[in-house]
Amino acid sequence: MAEKEGGIVKKGHEEGLKMAVSLLEEFELPLGLLPLADVIEVGFVRNTGYMWIVQAKKVQHNFKMISKLVSYSTEINGFVAKKRISKLKGVKAKELMIWPPVSEIVVDDPPTGKIHFKSLAGITKTFPFDAFAAGQ
Repeated sequence: MAEKEGGIVKKGHEEGLKMAVSLLEEFELPLGLLPLADVIEVGFVRNTGYMWIVQAKKVQHNFKMISKLVSYSTEINGFVAKKRISKLKGVKAKELMIWPPVSEIVVDDPPTGKIHFKSLAGITKTFPFDAFAAGQ
């Protein structure tokens, strides 16, 4: 376990992927929210909630249940808290012909089975929580 900026860092695909999934579990976010490939590094600073993911190449994933194409950059970062990721960078969702960046992800608390994605442009989209389950 290396330390960076007072945080925990996992290097390599297997260890990085395990850490990313454990963070999703801990903060009650859907386990399929971050379909990653060729992970280089995942890090997390517990006292601020800052997390980062570095992967070898950009990943595009189609969430079949909701027919939504999402692009994950080689560098993804944001602040994770219970049922929320804020100040998110490196994630875009296709809307018609444009790819607005997703800046915040919020799961309803108390649970309603819904998850909300907000963009800096002020657009909010709501989907079923289950659409982002692992393997979707």
